[in-house]
Amino acid sequence: MKLIRFGEAGKEKTGVIINDKKYDTSAFGEDYGEAFFENDGLTRLSYFLEDSLLPEITEDVRLGSPLARPSKIVCIGLNYIDHARETDATPPTEPVIFMKSTTAIVGPFDNIVIPKNSVKTDWEVELAIVIGKKASYVEEADAMDYVAGYVLHNDVSEREFQIERGGTWDKGKGCDTFAPIGPFFATKDEIADPHSLRLWLKVNGQTMQDGNTSNFIFNIPHLVSYTSQFMTLLPGDIISTGTPAGVGLGMKPPIYLKAGDVIELGIDGLGEAKQTLVAYS
Repeated sequence: MKLIRFGEAGKEKTGVIINDKKYDTSAFGEDYGEAFFENDGLTRLSYFLEDSLLPEITEDVRLGSPLARPSKIVCIGLNYIDHARETDATPPTEPVIFMKSTTAIVGPFDNIVIPKNSVKTDWEVELAIVIGKKASYVEEADAMDYVAGYVLHNDVSEREFQIERGGTWDKGKGCDTFAPIGPFFATKDEIADPHSLRLWLKVNGQTMQDGNTSNFIFNIPHLVSYTSQFMTLLPGDIISTGTPAGVGLGMKPPIYLKAGDVIELGIDGLGEAKQTLVAYS
């Protein structure tokens, strides 16, 4: 199943994609958030789809994030050896965890706002995991039972805020619009092997990132299990699994985004997204 949310920002309705066509499921009466996943919403929605005649959505409608705002976005840093090396970092012996503000979430085709005083806004294409049920101290052998599905995520980052201003990485990661998600959420059965997915990103038509999740340092079961040792993961929460080489920080010399730049990105089986950079005003 592929889930979408559409319409005006902050007032999105729910929908699905069936045979590449978009349909309105707002009559189902639930948003795609914590309560939906916690109460077996995917199963109940599948029964609803069997018995309902759904209105089709026009192609020109705005797509929002396919997920209602989760309790948290957990991100994994340096999870590809090539990315660690390009940033002159030592490949980690344990997953690097940081948090991204949920207020950063926007739709897959919304603008990215370059923050006030930013000079080093950067891009990161990532596979994100969506948690399906409450997870605490999960065994790695059982971890995939807690995964509901996957989404495309651009982990936009301000490198000066992140690295040069002291403290933790979080303040360079959680700026408004820094988490474009979608175009759709794909249930786990839609993706045959999440550890063999090509992911790519272009800036102004030039390919910057072209990687594969087969190059993870830490795989998905390990990430779910590991993260759950330090915090309870709630239904609908997101774990973003890291980015491959090709970020602006890793270029020699570094390249950063400016107003008017266009980012295109995608992952096998999870669609494509496109964002335009605009200046803060």
